[in-house]
Amino acid sequence: MRSINISRTVDESNFNRFHGLVVALCAFIIICDGFDLVIYGSVVSVLMEEWQLTAVQAGTLGSYALIGMMFGAFVFAPLADKIGRKKVIILCVLLFSLCTGLIGLAKSPTEFGIYRFISGLGLGGVLPITVALMTEYAPKHLKNRLVTIMMCGYSVGGIIAAALGIFLIPRFGWESVFFVGALPLLALPIIIKFLPESLGFLLARNKKKEIGQLLSKIDPSYTPEKNDHYEVVIPKKTGITVAKLFEDGRALSTLLFWVSFFMCLLMVYGLNTWLPKLMAQAGYALGSSLMFLLVLNAGAILGSLIGGWAADRWSTKKVIIFYFIVGGIALTLLGTHPNTFVLYTLVAIAGATTIGTQIILYSYVSQYYPMPIRSTGLGWASGVGRIGGIVGPIMGGFLLSAQLPLQLNFMAFAIPGIIAAISVAIVREKAPLTIPLAEVSQKKVGSIK
Repeated sequence: MRSINISRTVDESNFNRFHGLVVALCAFIIICDGFDLVIYGSVVSVLMEEWQLTAVQAGTLGSYALIGMMFGAFVFAPLADKIGRKKVIILCVLLFSLCTGLIGLAKSPTEFGIYRFISGLGLGGVLPITVALMTEYAPKHLKNRLVTIMMCGYSVGGIIAAALGIFLIPRFGWESVFFVGALPLLALPIIIKFLPESLGFLLARNKKKEIGQLLSKIDPSYTPEKNDHYEVVIPKKTGITVAKLFEDGRALSTLLFWVSFFMCLLMVYGLNTWLPKLMAQAGYALGSSLMFLLVLNAGAILGSLIGGWAADRWSTKKVIIFYFIVGGIALTLLGTHPNTFVLYTLVAIAGATTIGTQIILYSYVSQYYPMPIRSTGLGWASGVGRIGGIVGPIMGGFLLSAQLPLQLNFMAFAIPGIIAAISVAIVREKAPLTIPLAEVSQKKVGSIK
């Protein structure tokens, strides 16, 4: 009889076709997530004109999806730890794709806001769960890189939203870009068939055959045998899952993660919502102002890829702190009216160090918490962060209404980056990474029939 340690098998595996499939499917889901979120920044100027919205009203309307995301993260992430990550991911994709398509049929701000809120429930739920699933299947030496590659999908979705906005809105109206957001419904059969379930969930449900099949894909040299037993180190403690985020020395770091997520998402969604409008007020036409949104998300891809590589090579914590500081500086300089080349460069750096930092931060938090509470840890950090995401667009609306100088507007988005850098610097990394032996059991499941 052989005892197979699931975590060790995954950690020591080499990247192969199966890992590539998981990355591709998760990245596709995140692309759809990014598209649906950034799309509002592409249409906000048109909606303000068509529905006679003030900047504050438009900012509030943009926050409806983020309010939904907050509740979605709080509800769906813990649910995924209980009923399975794959099931909840499928439910979330169905929810946000369907409701995004319905937004294109909205005839009033109220109807628009209702559909955005419901789609936000799915968007908020799917992101932390997908990160948790990718972290679980990634080899140890590639975790940061694979998670950041997958999370680049968010910025790819943002680029697609900006590019389609430039092309579709003048020709077919703002509704057309939301109809595109319903297309992921066509990919649901592929996700259902090929996306793997969490190994930890399968272990808890004694799904021996499925575990053996997945491990043979993760490590092709492994062949399941009749008497194989599978095990993974899990905490013995039971109770409310959310409460476990504050056990074993995790309390302070959990709160600091929440602060850093809040500040980072305030920057990300504030910029994605208002950057085109800020540039339009500075004298740029709609098409050229949307280009800044495209450059912002293109910079995020480069920043997250470099950051993921650097995090695997050196220290994830130090990379995040450095990025936050550079982001604050870049945003401050954006308000100094630089020449066009410098302006685009600063926008790209801002994207790399705000959206890019958020991507690396997801990877950092996903590795901080043990497997049984990983989705919950990510979900609650993301959910609290969504409050910052709600504040960002609303704050931007108030700033525009106050008609402040451009530099003060950008400085208002730079300060949260410095606060986030300080929060991450105080995080205690080591305590949660080892579980006291008195509180650990080896969870085993029986032989394969």
